[in-house]
Amino acid sequence: QLNPALTPTKGYFNLPVIGAFNVAANSNSLGTQDIIDIIDNGDDFYNNQAFMDRLSNENRLNVNLNTDILSFGWYKGKNFWSFNVGARVDIGAQIPKTMFDFLHDIDRDGFSWNNSAFNIGKEELNINAYTEIGVGYARAINDRLTIGGKVKVLLGMGNLNLKVNSISLDANLPEDIANIDPNNLSQLRNYHAKLNVDAHLESSFKGMDLTENTSDPNPRNHYIDDFDFNGFGIAGYGGAIDLGASYKVLDNLTVSAAILDLGLIKWSAGSTNIANAAGNINYDGKDYVDESGNVISGKNPQELIDGANDFLNRVEKGDVLNYDMLQLQKEESKSRTTSLHSTIVFGAEYTLLNNWLAVGALSTTRFAKPKTQTELTLSANIRPKSWFNAAISYSMIQSAGKSFGLAVKVGPLFVGTDYMFFGKNTKSVNGFLGISIPLGGKKANKEG
Repeated sequence: QLNPALTPTKGYFNLPVIGAFNVAANSNSLGTQDIIDIIDNGDDFYNNQAFMDRLSNENRLNVNLNTDILSFGWYKGKNFWSFNVGARVDIGAQIPKTMFDFLHDIDRDGFSWNNSAFNIGKEELNINAYTEIGVGYARAINDRLTIGGKVKVLLGMGNLNLKVNSISLDANLPEDIANIDPNNLSQLRNYHAKLNVDAHLESSFKGMDLTENTSDPNPRNHYIDDFDFNGFGIAGYGGAIDLGASYKVLDNLTVSAAILDLGLIKWSAGSTNIANAAGNINYDGKDYVDESGNVISGKNPQELIDGANDFLNRVEKGDVLNYDMLQLQKEESKSRTTSLHSTIVFGAEYTLLNNWLAVGALSTTRFAKPKTQTELTLSANIRPKSWFNAAISYSMIQSAGKSFGLAVKVGPLFVGTDYMFFGKNTKSVNGFLGISIPLGGKKANKEG
């Protein structure tokens, strides 16, 4: 999976689904329990001071799921061929600390919109799900150099890209809107409620529609408040390639490099929804009452009261992702193209004790969203028997140096992790499971 030029010692057939299963989750600040709390959104997690203290200015989360529904490989002479049908899901999100500060402040006892203002930074949500059908090929050019590649046809199952560039709130309102007297013009002049949002949504899922709240008789005030799923299907098509090479510098030193998932998916217009923040709430008493305390011609002070109620209904939901506050309205759909999260890999392995022990280093750079992820992993591997291998590793960047990895192969079974789970505050965790049945004879020699 890391380099199409790295070939196994035998052909193989992986058990469907669990034969090559990999799931990972990591964050720069949030632990696993924090993530669960945010998704559940039911325990007022933002009122937990320990949670607030763990936050960074920008809080990022990535979840990745890869599994091969069907995969096998075989040797033919000097050539190694492989085939796979796999499912891939990538999720990335970014939530600024200012959003949690906002939720915390408006939920505390005694809070009122008394000349209160909040400026919330950038939020982002990315989802990419697709099926790949791949054919791989690797060949030993000579005793030292092996090259490989894979061509993949992509069936797009769904893609979502939500970017919230800014949310600005500014209001001066009484603790209870019901206490506003529309006839007290001097009081009304001091009130205001303003919400300004810059956001854009692109979504491509076959069978999914963005539903709008149409309770307001004015179509200009209709906005997206829910996702409606009516089934799943193929929403787009694309292609990708993997390229790799492995070179034996010395008899016991091998270096390798690869670029993976270099490709695009084009999503159909019929499966795509596009929406933008359509408008802003901007009610100011000074627009309704002049300095002399008279109603401005053509203005109805009741609109200010209704606007204040609308403001509160939208912003006080208590949700991290609040579609009422974003005020997204659908626009004309059109086809769109997105790129995969490509990965660049560099590796080196040095063997000792007649291949019984190997030490290695692996550098990975994954162009994920919302931010590129890099990792440097050091490992030591023992392989006393062909049916038994074990490894220990240390990945120093994503876990901030606070984790290690273990892996073991016993017969056809492989299990491992790069980031051990150490409880609810673990920021990076992953797991691999493989069950592979040997296929065919041993690897062909150079005369094969």
